[in-house]
Amino acid sequence: MTLSDSISTAPPSTDQESGSGKRWLILAVIAIAQVMVILDATVVNIALPSAQLDLKFSDDQRQWLITGYALSFGSLLLIGGRVADLFGRKITFLVGVAGFAIASAIGGAAGSFEMLVAARVGQGVFAALLAPAALSLLTTTFSDPAERGKAFGIFGAISGAGGAVGLLLGGVLTEYLDWRWCMYVNLVFAAIGFLGGMALLSHSTAETRPKLDLLGVLLATGGMFALVYGLGNVPTKDWDAPESWGFLSAGVVLLVAFAAWQARTEHPLLPPRILLHRNRGGSFLSIFVLCAGMFVIFLFLTYFMQFNLQFKPVTSGVAFLPMIGTLMVGATVATTVLLPRIGPRLLVSVGMVIAGAGIGLLALLKVDSTYASGVLPGLLVSGLGIGLTMASAMNVGVAGVEAHDSGAASAALNAMQQIGGSIGTAAFSTIAASAVTSAMTSGKGAEAAKVAGYSAAFTWSAILFVIGGVACAFILRPGVPDELRTAAPAVHM
Repeated sequence: MTLSDSISTAPPSTDQESGSGKRWLILAVIAIAQVMVILDATVVNIALPSAQLDLKFSDDQRQWLITGYALSFGSLLLIGGRVADLFGRKITFLVGVAGFAIASAIGGAAGSFEMLVAARVGQGVFAALLAPAALSLLTTTFSDPAERGKAFGIFGAISGAGGAVGLLLGGVLTEYLDWRWCMYVNLVFAAIGFLGGMALLSHSTAETRPKLDLLGVLLATGGMFALVYGLGNVPTKDWDAPESWGFLSAGVVLLVAFAAWQARTEHPLLPPRILLHRNRGGSFLSIFVLCAGMFVIFLFLTYFMQFNLQFKPVTSGVAFLPMIGTLMVGATVATTVLLPRIGPRLLVSVGMVIAGAGIGLLALLKVDSTYASGVLPGLLVSGLGIGLTMASAMNVGVAGVEAHDSGAASAALNAMQQIGGSIGTAAFSTIAASAVTSAMTSGKGAEAAKVAGYSAAFTWSAILFVIGGVACAFILRPGVPDELRTAAPAVHM
C-alpha cells in the first residue's frame, strides 16, 4: 500500500472535530500537555541545588533525578505509542495526563531522595503514554495542508522551546516560591489538559485489534532501558566503566534483535514500513541530531550565565527568551510558507547547518565574554535553525502514516528526541570534562578551564549539526511530498 493509498483510505470524520474552531482548541489542549512533558526535562535542573540542600542527597545521586525521568520515558515510548493505537488516543492521552499529575504531586511532597526519584520515574512512565498520544492526535486532527502546516509550526516551536521555558519557569519558581513548585506547577497544566481533553476529544476504537507484540515490548523496553541507563552512568563513571559500556552494549544488542523481530512478526510493535520511508527516516535522524545538540545549549550556557556572568536563576531563564523567539519564527515560517513550496530536503538540511553555525558562535565564548556580544548572537542564530528544522521534521515524520500506525510513528519520533537528548548530554559532558582536564594540565585557571570545556562541547555539537545536515540532504527526497500537497479526509478519533 502506498502512502497516498493509506491517506485515501483513512475513515472520514463523523464528529465535531471537522469544525475549524474546535480543531484549534484541540491543538491548544495538546500543546499545553506537550509543554508539561517537554519542560519537565529541564525545569528540575535549576531547582536541583535547593532540592539537594533540602533532602540532603549527594552530588553523585542528583543525576538520577534527571536520568530517572529520561530512563522511564525513553524505554516505554514505543509501547506507549502502540497502546494509543490499540486502545484509543483519547483514553491514552487522559490516562497519561492524570498519571503525570499524580506523580508530580508525589514529587512535590517528597520527604526523601528515594521518593523524589520514584516520582520522577512515574512522570516518565506516564509521559511515555501522553507524548505519543498527543502527537498522534495532532496528526489525525489536522489533515488539510494549510492548517496542518500552521499546527505543526506551533507544535514544533513548543517542542523546541520547551526546554528553555523549563529553565525560565524553574528559575522563577525556585527563586520566588520553593523548589517543590517545580513539581506542583504540573498540576495546573494537567488540569487544563485533562478537562480540555475530556470536553473536546472524541473516543476512537481500532478497526482491528491485533495481538500486542509482547516479545517486541520486552526487546524494545529492555533495549531502550539499557541504552538510557548506560548513558546515565557516563557522566559519573566514564565510558570505560562496565556500568556504562556494558549496558550500552546490551542496549544495542537488544535493539538489533528488536529490529530483526519486527521484520518477522505478524503484528509488530513498530512496523518496519514506518521507518523505511526515506522522508520519515531522514526526519527521525534530524530530530535525533537536533535533540543531541540542542540540550548542550541549555546545559552549558546555564552554567556559563550563572557562574561567569553572575546571572540569577530567573535572569538565566529570561536570557534564553531571544532563542525562543527566533525558534518560533523559524518553525512557523517553515511549516506555513517554506515546507509546502520547497519540501523537507533543502529546508531541514539548511536549518541544521544554520543551527550548527549558531552553536559554533557559542564555541567562541571566552572568560570575559558578555551576554550581548558573546551569548546573544549564537542564541538567535541557533534558535532560527532549530525552528526551521524541528517543525518541518516533525511534520514530515508523521505525514502520510496510516491512522492505525499514527501512535507508533509518533512514539518513534518521541523516542528519537529522548535518546538523542540522552546521548548528547552524556557525550558532550564527557567531551567537556576532558577539555577541562586538558586545560588545567596546560596551566589554565579553573574558570578558564571550565569555559574551555563549554567551548569544546559547543564545537563538537556544531560539527554534529553540520554532519547531520549533510546526511539529511542525501536521505530526504527532493520536492514536496504528496501528503503535504493534497488535503486528506480528517480521521475519526
